Amino acid sequence: MKLLHFDDFKLGILKGENVVDISDIADQVPHIGPHDRINGLIANFSSYRDKIEAAVADGNGVPIAGVRIRPPLPKPGNIDCMAVNYMENGTRDAPAPINAFHKSPNAVIGDGDTMVLPDVPASVFEGEAEIALVIGKRASNVSEAEAMDYVFGYTNFIDGSARGLPPTGNTFYQAKSRETFAPIGPYIVTKDEVSNPQNLQLQLRNNGVVMQDFNSDDMAHKIPRCISWVSSTHTLEPGDILATGTNHRGLHPFMGGDKIELEIEELGCLTIHVKDDQNRTWDRITRLQHAESGREGVHTPQTGGKYAPGG
Repeated sequence: MKLLHFDDFKLGILKGENVVDISDIADQVPHIGPHDRINGLIANFSSYRDKIEAAVADGNGVPIAGVRIRPPLPKPGNIDCMAVNYMENGTRDAPAPINAFHKSPNAVIGDGDTMVLPDVPASVFEGEAEIALVIGKRASNVSEAEAMDYVFGYTNFIDGSARGLPPTGNTFYQAKSRETFAPIGPYIVTKDEVSNPQNLQLQLRNNGVVMQDFNSDDMAHKIPRCISWVSSTHTLEPGDILATGTNHRGLHPFMGGDKIELEIEELGCLTIHVKDDQNRTWDRITRLQHAESGREGVHTPQTGGKYAPGG
């Protein structure tokens, strides 16, 4: 089942190329807004599933091409992101120590929305292609053996970053929690429709050019380990997001005017746009290409616009 918000945050189920409105059913969940309505529905999904399936079977819906898709989770309580969690196609000798960071729920945007690059002296702006887990029930100190029982479903996730902001070493908070820096969607795919989350192909395209292309089987700390470790630090609630990391070799500069498409096998395609009022530019190469060129630094330097070296 694929759950999505559309138009004025109606809740729907994707049925082929149409979306069937199930707001009447979802509104039975106690809520004050769409953010806690979806969380409540996730927490009590078994009680509503038969009604939803019947509504989808009876309803024709409306063409999804004619609606505005919204974030499937408008404001999750927690967005936890695994850090350095891929083996980078065998180029790492060993997994990095398990690590994660928080991202602000205010950073969430949805399919068709725009990532806005802020007026700050970042050395580069990037977006990381990731599979995100959607938590299905309250999880605290979960064992790896039971971890998958706490997954409700999966969604596409782009982890936006403003790299290199001063002072040196002040990294994750100001780099990761900028508004619009957490695109998700276009929908939540329930876990029963995903054959194997540890064997899904991820492809991120920038203006139609493939920049990231890797498989989730390269994940260093697998999904059960991630859930167990994060839930040992703090409790995860229904509707929370746990993003599982990326293969960094294809990371590259995001610039104003870009159209970004993240397509994940079985999870659909998330499309966003990028806006930069400062008109900054970088060479359009990946981190891997930059490293193979023998240039200094992790990524290509800024070539034009505000904050460019020598500008």
